Amino acid sequence: MTTLVVRDYDEAIAWYTNILGFTLVSDAPISDNKRWVVVAPEKNGAQLLLAKADGETQEASIGNQTGGRVTLFLYTDNFETDYAAMVKAGVRFLEVPRYEPYGSVVVFEDLYGNKWDLLELR
Repeated sequence: MTTLVVRDYDEAIAWYTNILGFTLVSDAPISDNKRWVVVAPEKNGAQLLLAKADGETQEASIGNQTGGRVTLFLYTDNFETDYAAMVKAGVRFLEVPRYEPYGSVVVFEDLYGNKWDLLELR
């Protein structure tokens, strides 16, 4: 599980489930303004803890948690199909797909601007 700082729980849940097709694994209240929200590309895959920013320092990191580098890698076993579905869903891509010796890859942004690789290894 990896933590991703978000602006709002509900908008993040909607984007990851409706746009990327992730599964909502958990959405449990912890306090009046804090929830345990986990999404995953597959029920048994890696998971993202969507953590609502708490304070100015965390808010400043939304969308830039790795200083402009690719933050996360979304692996696929059907690059062309998943890429086409993401384009249709309105995902913002920062380049055209590349076909490297290691596999097919394209960089996209999530709703906050965090950079991801969609990647199918050879």
